[in-house]
Amino acid sequence: MPRISRLDALKYHEKNRPGKIEVVPTKPHNTQYDLSLAYTPGVAQPCIEIEKEPDNVYKYTAKGNLVAVISNGTAVLGLGDIGPEAGKPVMEGKGLLFKIFADVDVFDIEVNEKKPQKFIEVVKAISPTFGGINLEDIKAPECFEIEAALKKELKIPVFHDDQHGTAIISAAGLLNALELNGKSIEDIKVVICGAGAAAISCTRLYVSLGVNSENVVMCDSKGVLNEGRTDLNPYKQEFVTKRKVNTLEEAMKGADVFLGLSVGGLVSKKMIKSMAKDPIVFAMANPNPEISFENATAARSDVIMATGRSDYPNQINNVLGFPFIFRGALDVRATQINEEMKIAAAKALAGLAKEYVPEIVARAYNKQNIVFGRDYIIPKPLDPRLIITVSTAVAKAAMDTGVAQNPIKNWTAYKQELSNRMGISGKQVMSIRNKARQNPKRVVFAEGNDFKILKAVQYVTREKIAHPILLGNEEKIRMLIKENQLELGNVEIIDIFRTVTEDKRHKLAKTLYEKRKRKGMTYDEALENTYNRDYFGALMVETGEADAFISGFSRKYADTIRPALQVIGVKEDCNHIAGMYMMITKQGPIFLADTTVNMNPSSQTLVDTTLLTAREVKRFNIEPKIALLSYSNFGAFKGLGSPVRVKEAVQILHEKHPDLMVDGEMQANYALNGKLRYKRYPFNKLGDHDANTLIFPNLSSGNITYKVLQSIGTAEAIGPILMGMKKPIHILQRDSSVREIINMVAIAVVDAQSVPEE
Repeated sequence: MPRISRLDALKYHEKNRPGKIEVVPTKPHNTQYDLSLAYTPGVAQPCIEIEKEPDNVYKYTAKGNLVAVISNGTAVLGLGDIGPEAGKPVMEGKGLLFKIFADVDVFDIEVNEKKPQKFIEVVKAISPTFGGINLEDIKAPECFEIEAALKKELKIPVFHDDQHGTAIISAAGLLNALELNGKSIEDIKVVICGAGAAAISCTRLYVSLGVNSENVVMCDSKGVLNEGRTDLNPYKQEFVTKRKVNTLEEAMKGADVFLGLSVGGLVSKKMIKSMAKDPIVFAMANPNPEISFENATAARSDVIMATGRSDYPNQINNVLGFPFIFRGALDVRATQINEEMKIAAAKALAGLAKEYVPEIVARAYNKQNIVFGRDYIIPKPLDPRLIITVSTAVAKAAMDTGVAQNPIKNWTAYKQELSNRMGISGKQVMSIRNKARQNPKRVVFAEGNDFKILKAVQYVTREKIAHPILLGNEEKIRMLIKENQLELGNVEIIDIFRTVTEDKRHKLAKTLYEKRKRKGMTYDEALENTYNRDYFGALMVETGEADAFISGFSRKYADTIRPALQVIGVKEDCNHIAGMYMMITKQGPIFLADTTVNMNPSSQTLVDTTLLTAREVKRFNIEPKIALLSYSNFGAFKGLGSPVRVKEAVQILHEKHPDLMVDGEMQANYALNGKLRYKRYPFNKLGDHDANTLIFPNLSSGNITYKVLQSIGTAEAIGPILMGMKKPIHILQRDSSVREIINMVAIAVVDAQSVPEE
């Protein structure tokens, strides 16, 4: 991670609107009628309903998705007691994390009060506003008293993240570290360096998970909490050891686990060397750990190491917990976050770390591949699966322990709702993949010896999306699988130069020759072409040895599509082929065509492309609302060029396909804004509907548009989906990501599912 400069940090918080958060309306507010509904007189109606039944506050207001991040600024990060105003940037940052990771809304509240009882009264007084309370950066031991009182007196979740967040995330890491080194949690000896809120909460949770409290030694700045100490508050007295040790160095001898929640530099290499075999070291002081990663791993090659830093393996980061814990608790309207819910979150995190890691996660951390092991015992914060995994586990635990007031009845629908909250990667992608799983097909991959292809193949195999067949050098493929610990031991590999029999090669050559003999191809040329992966893969589909073919990852689109056209050909009812992209946006999917094939289409080609696209969109259970685009609107341009061709195509479509919801020519802003279009052109056949399918007047405009949208992060692109082929052939864009490859495989399988059995 690059070094954060003081100036960069200040500019980040100051530029544009100062701060990091804002309030955004969620209801229409453009007309006087809207405002009358939002405020007086319309607002009186929900007020009356809530007065009749207080629980209606969750029905008519934002309470159910609103958390208060509350602090008095007495223990801010590593800065100490800096006061409520100085702590506000941290609280705003916490609100930002809640929103981007779990779609939880936050009001940050900084309270100028240090006395616990008065602070408690303030929070109680404002609690009707919120569905949950996140206490933040309050010093120990006052934080224990404050949280305990609020949990007892309020019927909404109260959670002090400085305590429990660190406990939950580190507990997940501990469970997985113990699994890796084969030790039993009941037998391990644990040393805790630090005796503040996080240390005490961590120790309590570890004991709940099975650590024997007699095997725990806790140290504060004055030494070990032992029976000789007379200066301990009630919270520290809970962890007094009977062992005759006084210093951290003495406590470390023979210890299995070190947990550091104190200050940097306290632990030496000598101390690490004195620990038991396969030691677990969680040094979480920030920014400098109790012992550096370099020193710990130099002292012991068998150490499993975690820190609080993102530039080393195994970061103990609270953002893995609090957004998703609150998400689950809010969604079932839990009255509290209890011990069982915290344990459920820890176990869910531990389990997720052992699952396949998506390429999008590895890429975010500049890794080629991430696999469960000593350097990966807890999930990465940018893993998009966290919201479903952790929130679901917390919600179930709340229901199982009787604290859920609004139990979830349909878990599939709930998981879909969680996915939808995260915007562009949501429902449509999941829908396509689920459909593919219902009847997975045999998919041939031309570039089987590419690592990204292998990563995608691992995923589609594990998720039962497809039955992959890899074309390539078997020795190289097996080596890549072994080097990257991929789970592809049983994958089918065809080395077209070494393992194909003469009988099979001549059978494929004969098939190709019969198709091309009157188009200039000799039998010898057909035989030679069977050494070309694109011909070979397409021929496998044509002869029924496979159901779909994926290629194009490393070669030009035109070079890849030519063999497919010669072998498979165009459907009888189609005059040509076309390429379409599905762009997944926050407003829903938008389909773009033609983006890959036809350079300067005629009016009839535009008609054919529109019909192909409409048919494809309907396969996704979406009714196409089609706009044919140009740089003018409905005949405004009278000369030659694309507007004229588009206008002629629309006339043909209206005459021959009157049931199709299509119109043009029109500019893109009118296509995507139905109300604006209807206001100016009320005669248009789309009415006031926003178009969800855009047909471009030429290849350059379509190709440029999808690449701009994709590159600036406005939308996720799925495609190109090749339309009009007799059998499923799909050409990847060059250097596709693993996620894009997986999506194309799912498309290919769904495509193959619609091909009639021969």
